[in-house]
Amino acid sequence: MADKYTKKFVFPRTINLLLPLLVLAVVGGATYVPVVAGIGMSPENTDVGYQPEQPVPYSHALHVGQLGLDCRYCHTTVDQAAFAAIPPAQTCMNCHTNVRKESEKLKPLHTAWDTGKPLEWVTVHDLPDFSYFNHSAHVNKGVSCVECHGRIDHMGEEGVFQAKNLSMGWCIDCHRKNETVLRPRDQVTNLGWKVEDLANAQPGSESFDVLKALQAEKSAKQEDPKQITQADLGKYLQGKYKIRDHQYLTACSTCHR
Repeated sequence: MADKYTKKFVFPRTINLLLPLLVLAVVGGATYVPVVAGIGMSPENTDVGYQPEQPVPYSHALHVGQLGLDCRYCHTTVDQAAFAAIPPAQTCMNCHTNVRKESEKLKPLHTAWDTGKPLEWVTVHDLPDFSYFNHSAHVNKGVSCVECHGRIDHMGEEGVFQAKNLSMGWCIDCHRKNETVLRPRDQVTNLGWKVEDLANAQPGSESFDVLKALQAEKSAKQEDPKQITQADLGKYLQGKYKIRDHQYLTACSTCHR
């Protein structure tokens, strides 16, 4: 009986064949798991496309894209403060007291108006609390809403979705090459604007002043004043709007205060 319990168990030699497979699994897993986790948890996959349901099916495509409502009519503080204000029911009721006032879709709006309780809009673009972002600092330096929010004017009743990943790397890339996104301040809320549209600037506008200044620079260099590129525009506006240098714009303390 004693031999029965003291005899050592010996694995068959074929088990040795599993050793290379075990090593391969450990080494491969150590590489595969972080790569898959990194890709799966990237803001490009977790945040882009996020589209929560809102209390009212508000269509930016209708109000902004078709009716031409300026972003600042609703987001009144976007060029004055860090936070882009969410409009109260009063702003909506300026029109909807008379316009489509019987619409079923607007019932939550009328309830908010009657009770004094604000609509509970769901945040779409939500940056971490440790990141400092100032809307006015960007808008007043010629950075359009479209650079961060995409073509909001094309987003319909299904709601606004997050078009850009808004990661730290994405922000830093823009700070490093901000000349590629700058435009005249009077075109910041014109989401479809392109540098080619500068040629059609109306006299008396800031865009027109920028156009004339760039044409003068081109002529002084004996270059074609009609050929104005985004690089030309961006470099000029960096000076005109006193854009800080890359060292400041990419410093940790700029966004983490």
